[in-house]
Amino acid sequence: MIDIQKNTTGQTIFYLTTKTASLVLLVTESGIVLTPYWGGRIASLDIAYVTGEITRASYLADADGQKDFKLEQLPQIYPAYGYTDLRGPAFAFLYADGSRTTDLRYVSHRICSGKEKLDGLPALRPSQDCQTLELRLADFVQSMEVVLCFSVFESHDAITQSVRVVNQHKTQSVRMEKLCSANIDLMDCGFDLLHLSGAWGRECHIRRRPLEQGTQSVSSARGASGHGHNPFAALVTPDTDEVHGEVYALHLVYSGNFAVSAEVDMHQNTRFQIGINPFDFSWLLEPGQSFQSLEAVLVYSGEGLGRMSQIFHHMYQDLLIPERFAKQERPVLLNSWEAHYFDFDGTALTALAAEAAGVGAELFVLDDGWFGKRSDTTSSVGDWTPNEEKLGGSLQELIAAIEEKSLAFGLWFEPEMVSPDSHLYRRHPEWVIQAAGRRIEKSRDEYVLDLSNPAVCEHIITSVGNILSQNHVRYVKWDMNRNLTNLGSTYLPAERQQEQAHRYILGLYHVLDTLTQQFPDVLFEGCAGGGGRFDPGILYYMPQMWPSDDTDAMERLAIQYGVSLLYPPSAMECHISESPNHQVARREPLETRSAVAMWGNLGLELNLVRMDRAEKAALAEEIAFYKKVRPLVQFGDLYRLKGLDGGNQYAWMFQSQDQKTVFVSFVQIQASPNTVSKRLRLRHLDPDAWYRIEGSGAVRSGRELMHIGLDTGKIRTDAYSRRWLLTRVDRASC
Repeated sequence: MIDIQKNTTGQTIFYLTTKTASLVLLVTESGIVLTPYWGGRIASLDIAYVTGEITRASYLADADGQKDFKLEQLPQIYPAYGYTDLRGPAFAFLYADGSRTTDLRYVSHRICSGKEKLDGLPALRPSQDCQTLELRLADFVQSMEVVLCFSVFESHDAITQSVRVVNQHKTQSVRMEKLCSANIDLMDCGFDLLHLSGAWGRECHIRRRPLEQGTQSVSSARGASGHGHNPFAALVTPDTDEVHGEVYALHLVYSGNFAVSAEVDMHQNTRFQIGINPFDFSWLLEPGQSFQSLEAVLVYSGEGLGRMSQIFHHMYQDLLIPERFAKQERPVLLNSWEAHYFDFDGTALTALAAEAAGVGAELFVLDDGWFGKRSDTTSSVGDWTPNEEKLGGSLQELIAAIEEKSLAFGLWFEPEMVSPDSHLYRRHPEWVIQAAGRRIEKSRDEYVLDLSNPAVCEHIITSVGNILSQNHVRYVKWDMNRNLTNLGSTYLPAERQQEQAHRYILGLYHVLDTLTQQFPDVLFEGCAGGGGRFDPGILYYMPQMWPSDDTDAMERLAIQYGVSLLYPPSAMECHISESPNHQVARREPLETRSAVAMWGNLGLELNLVRMDRAEKAALAEEIAFYKKVRPLVQFGDLYRLKGLDGGNQYAWMFQSQDQKTVFVSFVQIQASPNTVSKRLRLRHLDPDAWYRIEGSGAVRSGRELMHIGLDTGKIRTDAYSRRWLLTRVDRASC
């Protein structure tokens, strides 16, 4: 809901209110837009006193010639560079005359139902109750217009923000050197900075540290959102855990270079920003041209991280994931990679598929090695022509053989890369990212195609589209195995070379948008195990993603916990892998590998042909159980019970939307001597309801389950797991 008030001094106040939160904007008499409040929902009242009561520091520069008007002490919604605020700006423009000062003033506003689609960019779709406020600001000296767009999703309890910049000068260009999607000034600094960090194989680990004076930031300059940091950060009060404390969260709908920062100034205020990474970024804005920023999602929670996660999960499930798949159950798949790597033929694949069907899999995915002369990493990427000799016939013949076993067929691609040893590279060496006059360095024996070049994008659309149109492929695993180095484009002119990283992502979005519209029934899965791109931008086109190349169950616990802070379980593909594990050589029982993989969309990545009859029977039982709880896992409400401390125990539960079914999992990584069984307490149950525990037949009240809990049993082994399925029952029938 958006409400407007005018106070007695002529100031305009905008109240952006969701189910539990309020963001308040105040336009001063001189047209400066302030942010007096962001937090728990408040009534629409004149809160200009919040900024009016700030004690002024005499040593700071005045603004508007007013001695008591100190911009550096005031909370602003989109602070400029070069005027009288010496904190980090939300944007920076370089003008044709060499000046860098911008002074934005309020001109007008517009309120409308819904929200407009962002041109060329992923963004949340409007909900039925969505309203959008557009604030038009202008610098009249430099003829610049900046439009701040706030979309309020009342029922989903969140706000999105984006920015549109228009160069209204008739003859002069402007160079943008920084452009945040959101800026929030908070008049406090008593927060911890919480973010998701890691590396290849250990992505999205939760990191937390107290703010101190200065700037704390996380970012990526890899050409992708990256393994190192997710495009997210939250300011949390020191007492914040899963159920308590305040959370101020920013998440960027983007897949490229980003930066998020928290600057604590000398007056103990915090400036919180997120947007495209200004490092090695500039954009030349010609006269009359506009530039659209990325969309940022703003979430406030007064009930800890658990409530924050619920908001993100429901919002992304309903408004970001492609509608065709948002409420569709995802198939149990078997991926061929760990079974065969590059060493396979048609006979081996059909044998593996037969075993997959036998244990209950629904989709067979042929991973790397099916095209060109591909037998290792050194050749053929870019030559998307099936190797019929290796496959023992045409790709469609192989697909038909797989489908005869009642399995759908999926295929691996890496369209953004090219092998030096490929027909494509020999035809078009100018199509790869390269710094003029310098050697092109390889990673994983590959170069990166320059998606800032429209011709490259159209080639990818055509080559992938040909395979999908000529063969009955129901699923695509879209990999991205290296980042952007040796930046440089043979396509872009010299003055636009620093636009390349962003233009690359815009090109990628064009490719994905085109292909997903051409093939709306194909389930696309993002896989950036090598390059790291698990973010809302990809989720807009691909309803599920591969969180990490590390398939070890114990390692996945921290990864999946971190991913689940932001992304719904249906977005997370989780596989039961080989034991000993191919990444860390750890041995873990099937039931534990299965328990961890049931945190999201269950898949298989192992050689079933080598398994004995008893192992396959046990696996079939696990898959049958998963299918029973699959709607609950993929579309229920997730509550994390243990693991925020990154310790030895993890536990989580799913509750169906109708609150009739509950699925609980518990895992302990290492056993300890001389221990006794403990109890796991649940959350968010109806205290007066009764629940039957499958297997034992015991009936417990919700109050008992939340205050007393479930017995985890005597733990005697490493990689120990337990699971419970609870069904709500009528006490009278027990």
